[in-house]
Amino acid sequence: MGDHEGMHLLLSGIVGSVAYGLAGPGSDTDRLGVFAAPTVAFHGLRPPRESVVTTDPDVTLHEARKYALLALSGNPTAIELMWLPDDCYETRTEFGERLIGIRSAFLSAPRVRDAYLGYASRQFRKLAGAPPDTGGRRRSAKHARHLARLLHQGRLLYATGALEIRLAEPGWFRAFGERVAGGALAEAQALVADAEAEFDRTRSPLPERPDEEAVERWLLDVRAAYLPR
Repeated sequence: MGDHEGMHLLLSGIVGSVAYGLAGPGSDTDRLGVFAAPTVAFHGLRPPRESVVTTDPDVTLHEARKYALLALSGNPTAIELMWLPDDCYETRTEFGERLIGIRSAFLSAPRVRDAYLGYASRQFRKLAGAPPDTGGRRRSAKHARHLARLLHQGRLLYATGALEIRLAEPGWFRAFGERVAGGALAEAQALVADAEAEFDRTRSPLPERPDEEAVERWLLDVRAAYLPR
């Protein structure tokens, strides 16, 4: 994932099931990255693309501003990139290191709660509507694993202010996925309800609002760096 079309890649790595330790034989390797477009490109008739997505290989790249806004909204996939285990990073520039250094600035208690519970609830709705065929079962197991993983990560992040990417007990999540795909939908529903109750009773160390000033300083420094000399 090098620079192309004037993009300057700032930070990129392997995310998703490989990073969590949940990858199986048929799992895709998902990559996510942040790039800076040349600053003058924003002044022309057609602003640069905010995101570039390719499949096979599965790569999603977000322009710096788009990425910052996604992470500030609590988007779990965006936040993940700043908390990866070292061996998952493939590009780490000076601006990428600074981004990792201010990763806590993107977090706020209400947005973390809403984003992780919201994404998990979407996974549950996919589960509830999945057809009972063979392919459906495999998809159901995957949705159930992601549901459990989102709730686990969200609860920990809300309670401690730190995001666990590589799961300590991946076997539990796989077994849960198989049980739910086998018909234990009530177990998934109970997991969501338990998580909601835990969020309600947990006093989070996270602030009410993210530190947008720290994020803005980073973004303005990125813009200054990619002005023509």
